[in-house]
Amino acid sequence: MLTGLFRLHGLFVASHPWEVIVGTVTLTICMMSMNMFTGNDQICGWNYECPKFEEEILSSDIIILTITRCIAIVYIYFQFQNLRQLGSKYILGIAGLFTIFSSFVFSTVVIHFLDKELTGLNEALPFFLLLIDLSKACALAKFALSSNSQDEVRHNIARGMAILGPTFTLDALVECLVIGVGTMSGVRQLEIMCCFGCMSVMANYFVFMTFFPACVSLVLELSRESREGRPIWQLSQFARVLEEEEDNKPNPVTQRVKMIMSLGLVLVHAHSRWITEPSSQNSTVETSKVELGLDETMPKRIEPEMPLWQFYLSRMISMDVEQVITLGLALLLAIKYIFFEQTEMESTLSLKNPMSSPAAQKRIADDCCGKDNGLKHSHKSAAEVTVTKEDTAEVIKPLPVVSVAETKFVAGDDVFSNASSLPSSPAPQVQLPLDPRPTEECLSILRNPEKGAQWLSDAEVISLVNAKHIPAYKLENIMESPERGVAIRRLMLASKLPNPSSLKTLPYKEYDYSMVMGTCCENVIGYVPVPVGVAGPLILDGKQFQVPMATTEGCLVASTNRGCRAIALGGGASSRILADAMTRGPVVRLPTACQAAEVKAWLESPEGFKCIKEAFDNTSRFARLQKLLIGLAGRNLYIRFQSRTGDAMGMNMISKGTEQALSTLQEKFPELHVLAVSGNYCTDKKPAAINWIEGRGKSAVSEAIIPAQIVREVLKTSTEALVDVNINKNLVGSAMAGSIGGFNAHAANIVAAIYIACGQDPAQSVGSSNCITLMEATGPTNEDLHISCTMPSIEVGTVGGGTNLAPQQACLKMLGIQGASKENPGENARQLARVVCGTVLAGELSLMAALAAGHLVKSHMTHNRSKMNLQELPGTCTKKAA
Repeated sequence: MLTGLFRLHGLFVASHPWEVIVGTVTLTICMMSMNMFTGNDQICGWNYECPKFEEEILSSDIIILTITRCIAIVYIYFQFQNLRQLGSKYILGIAGLFTIFSSFVFSTVVIHFLDKELTGLNEALPFFLLLIDLSKACALAKFALSSNSQDEVRHNIARGMAILGPTFTLDALVECLVIGVGTMSGVRQLEIMCCFGCMSVMANYFVFMTFFPACVSLVLELSRESREGRPIWQLSQFARVLEEEEDNKPNPVTQRVKMIMSLGLVLVHAHSRWITEPSSQNSTVETSKVELGLDETMPKRIEPEMPLWQFYLSRMISMDVEQVITLGLALLLAIKYIFFEQTEMESTLSLKNPMSSPAAQKRIADDCCGKDNGLKHSHKSAAEVTVTKEDTAEVIKPLPVVSVAETKFVAGDDVFSNASSLPSSPAPQVQLPLDPRPTEECLSILRNPEKGAQWLSDAEVISLVNAKHIPAYKLENIMESPERGVAIRRLMLASKLPNPSSLKTLPYKEYDYSMVMGTCCENVIGYVPVPVGVAGPLILDGKQFQVPMATTEGCLVASTNRGCRAIALGGGASSRILADAMTRGPVVRLPTACQAAEVKAWLESPEGFKCIKEAFDNTSRFARLQKLLIGLAGRNLYIRFQSRTGDAMGMNMISKGTEQALSTLQEKFPELHVLAVSGNYCTDKKPAAINWIEGRGKSAVSEAIIPAQIVREVLKTSTEALVDVNINKNLVGSAMAGSIGGFNAHAANIVAAIYIACGQDPAQSVGSSNCITLMEATGPTNEDLHISCTMPSIEVGTVGGGTNLAPQQACLKMLGIQGASKENPGENARQLARVVCGTVLAGELSLMAALAAGHLVKSHMTHNRSKMNLQELPGTCTKKAA
């Protein structure tokens, strides 16, 4: 409701600017006129001498007052600098100065109307300047300047008032109440300054709510061209102002605190001013004193015979030192602001701007018409089509509204925009020289915050890289878009390759590199598209899953899909999670083997485990130490930390906890030396019996019963043949090979395909593919097939790493497990492990059936044999075999 009222108020003020301005000025004049009928003529200054209290003026007071004035002037200067950064050096500056002046005038008029003396006004003026805050006026001006028509100006001012009005009202109330406490201090000068400060805050609020928005609306209306009816200037950098300001809404907690504080201050003022009133006797005595000294308190002219202009001129010539310092600083900053500030971002009102010429307009139209070709520009032209702040600031007419096709990364049916590397609106091109400029000039352009890399050609950027001014690995961060950084790196690399055109077929465009930088890859030169197939539906635990598989091996997805079909016809598969604990195994060394044994005994004691667990658990809200497995080899201790890690795969999380636990262990045993936070006792990305026996990550098991009819009709074999092949291949054959965890047909195939599709670490398929596949006959006639897969070390996660990339997130969404589980932390990662285990079950079933039926070679010759790049050798039968 309050927002709606401010919106209506803003709409009214913007729609009737003349009425509001005239009404405000009329009210000001009336209040000045009414001052003539009051009983107090004590207006000090303006060639009037007022009664002064006998107060000794110290030099320290003069110094403090001078410093305060200088601070106020510098503060106003920085306020105007902030206005200039909005893109207008003069227009908003004049508006801000007019706001300050009108606030000051209105404050003075209010004090006149309230019959208050103005003695000490020169001391209160710096205090008034420090109270001026143009941020709200700037924000409201940005709302207005983001408009293309007068109607839009009115609606945007109304919208800005709805957003800014309630906050500014509450801030003004709090400021008045806080400053008003000073009026009860008993110190005369402080009371005068605080009284004037309260009036100034009120006047500033009144001007902001009425006078300023009306002036902004009127200025924009008067600055429209007579022919086209459009604003003479257009600030394109304000295109997103509405979203930015709405995102900056005040914190509700802060607002509540301000309201509570305001109520408390109101009670303080009420108690001080109305409840504890001075006694009537004191009032009588004071009245009598005033009446007795009436003649002494009457204001007198300082120079009765001197004209007003001559009086002021003489006073200006005979200024004190502090006045000279203050005035000199003000003039110096004014000259610096007007003549020496950079003017590249200035929005000028001049109609002689070159952009308004027909030739320039034609060039803009050509640029807009050629936008489609611009999206397909070469490496060298990448810098030429980039929009800069200088270009947008030079546009003095709104360009035709033309929808620019954004660069898109397409994955399935979803479209992901890469808006970071595209201009928000059509704009003139940056004209770059044909020949590279000197390195020093290029470096100065790069370091210029208002220019930057978009003002440099690719050749100039490469020269800066070769001169070590730009680190090659930081190209994505320094360029105006990460994609251009990748393109330049490709140019630099191409000349160093045996075949300079090697990268031609490696794509790099239309990819969101912001999700890659600092997370997934460095020195990026592109990306490799991998075909993604789907196997399913996989019926697992009563749910259907369409499993994405990224692979270049023919037959893999088709074979797994056949296994899923057989499982579904048999009633589905079941799975369970047996354990959930990621591991990290550091190696530490002690002076002697006996001391190492003592540390081992302490770690295995309840007291030692509790101490280490407390240190470990404090490093994360998810990591919880479950178990320590300790091995000893001479003076070395190998400590295997096991912990749950939520929905993350958890290597970074558990490494952090391990490091903290080792620090605590060193405090207990100072002679202990940490050799490495990873001592291969984890074990990560290497075949290891400890993972096969103890497990790592998620330990899962899945099983299914396939009826004999399905075995015959779908798998084209028999239960007896499957059991026989499984025993002699997966069990005996793997034992003969000395395999560790490899008692399966091809679990790594399925694990790697799912890992690549779902953003997992492909290297962890080494340990994750540990699996034992068992088959046996079951059922009333022992013709049905019972198959199970046990996988003790599936290392997966649904947050972090490659799961942040959009295509990989799409594959996780297919399974319904993207991101972290809100209801049960870690459940999404466990569900992914169950899907991996169930899909491995399907793949094992289909491949073993193909082996038992003798179909493996035939199917691979049909689906998994490349017809490309086959060399014809004499005496071969390549064509016949194909």
